[in-house]
Parts: sequence; structure tokens; C-alpha cells
Amino acid sequence: MLKGSYDVTVKNRRLQYKFKIYRNITILRGDSATGKTTLIDMIQAYQRSGADSGVQLSCSIQCAVLTSDNWQLNLSEIHGSIVFIDEGNPFVASEDFAAEVRKGDNYFVIATRNPLYNLPYSITEIYGIKNSSGNRYQGTKRLYSSFYPLYSDTVTIRPQLVIVEDSNSGFEFFQHICGRFSIPCISARGKTNICNTVESCNAEDILIIADGAAFGPEIENLLLLNRIKKLGIFMPESFEWLMLKARLLEDSAIDRILENPSDSIDSSRYFSWERFFTELLSKKTKGSYLEYHKAKLNPSYLQKNELAKVESVMPPLFPTNQ
Repeated sequence: MLKGSYDVTVKNRRLQYKFKIYRNITILRGDSATGKTTLIDMIQAYQRSGADSGVQLSCSIQCAVLTSDNWQLNLSEIHGSIVFIDEGNPFVASEDFAAEVRKGDNYFVIATRNPLYNLPYSITEIYGIKNSSGNRYQGTKRLYSSFYPLYSDTVTIRPQLVIVEDSNSGFEFFQHICGRFSIPCISARGKTNICNTVESCNAEDILIIADGAAFGPEIENLLLLNRIKKLGIFMPESFEWLMLKARLLEDSAIDRILENPSDSIDSSRYFSWERFFTELLSKKTKGSYLEYHKAKLNPSYLQKNELAKVESVMPPLFPTNQ
């Protein structure tokens, strides 16, 4: 079992990397010579030789590097650690590796240029490495936040169409909101169908609503569609997270969990965070007028006061000044 967030500092005489790991899967992206391999080489040097390597590594749990050589055997001996994997290790795309990640014994930081469709990683846990302080030091910076505003306060288009990943309660909720603005809303019936749905529809201005907690493998292909469509994107952790965030239930325990979810989510039980939030919402509302069922939306969530609370924690989805 591993949960919580971890600060990591790796440095030698020339370079210093400082970053924080929040979840079981973190993705490092970027072209060659951006520092991914250097970081992992430094960790591997420290793993082999300790302080004699000239590298200092600071973290409250062990950090290790995993390579393709006997990766399953070597991984079986690593527990409660942050495991770093450099690009060029093809096993990271395999179902066998996904099964190992699912066990939850470790957190994984994976350098890769390709999406890993077997792993449900968050769009907020995809990072690039950016040089700072005159290239003397390096630190991690979210890659997507530098070129696309995934979480701006407003959606910058007034959509002709809304496409929702969900086909159950989440879809019913957003379909209701869209109906108030006479905007068509359709379900993609799963995250892997969103890009095809965007490409096949006639609308040009489209708002995409999906669970950000597991959409990482799909996000790059979706953003590429901005070449042919004008897309707005709203990706909370999950629909259930949004309901919890809206404080429909006055529950201080929920507030504490949402303040730092890493401390409460056991990655051996929850491969991705949206499953945790679904279980939490179901548990906290059981027996109440807001009792939640994923398959069909409880009409209580569409009452005036409840809708107002949810909309207060969302960006305006349908700007009126366009």
C-alpha cells in the first residue's frame, strides 16, 4: 500500500531537480535533451553508489530506476518506492506492466513520448522539464499548462455542441444544463471514443467534458484536433469529484479529503482517482435524498439549490459574450 505525496530533490554539482509526486502514475514528456534521461541517470547513479556517485537524493521514501533487463524480477523486489523508468523501455506499454502498477506497491514516474493506453493517468500529472536560473538548475513544470489552458476560469468558446465522456449520471447532469441553453449534448460513451466523436460531428465549436483523472493517454490526440475544430475543454477529476467539491453535503471529512486527496487514496485499491471519488460520493450520500447511483442520476441533483452549488465551482461553460 502506498499513498500520500512526496517531495523529491536530486542534485549534483551542476544540476538540481525539485518536484513533487502526487499519484501512482506520473508522466514525463518532452523532446531529446530536455533533461528526462539526465534526471533518471542521476537517480540510477545514486542507487548504485550512494554519496560516492556525486549525487544527493532527498525523499522520504526510496527512489529506484527500472530498466528492461529482467524488469519483472527486479520490480518484484521493489516495494513502497518511487520507480523511475526512462523512455525506450517498451514494457511500459504492456498489460503485464499495467497489472504491476495496479498492485499499488509503488508510485511510477515514466518518461515517454507515446501515450500509455493501458494506464489511467491524470491530465494534471503529465510534466515536461524546464530549465530555469540560467540553466544552472532544473525543475519540473507541467507541459500542458504551458501551451494550453486546461483549467482556465472560463471556457473561451460558446459551443455549438457538447460532448460528454460519460453515458450515465454525468451525462444526464450535463445534458440538463445544456438543455437550459438549447445546446445539443451527446455522449461519447467512453474516453476512447471522444476523438472519433469530435471528428465525425458537423459542429465546429465543441466543448469536451471528461474525467481528467484518467484522460491523460487521450489528451494529446484531442488537442491535435484543434487544427480542424475549435475546442473547449472542461475536465474535473470526475463527475463525482465535482459533486463532492460543490459541498452538497456539509461534511468536514469530505473537505479534508479534497484538500489533499493523495493522503486518503490507496493506489492498491484505486487504480485511478475517479474510482475513489465514486465510492466516496456513494458512501456519503447513502440513505439521503442525494443518494448517488452512477448508472442513473438522482433527480435531486437537478434541483435549483443543488444546481447552483455545483455551478458555483465550475467555470461558466457557456459564455454569453461571444
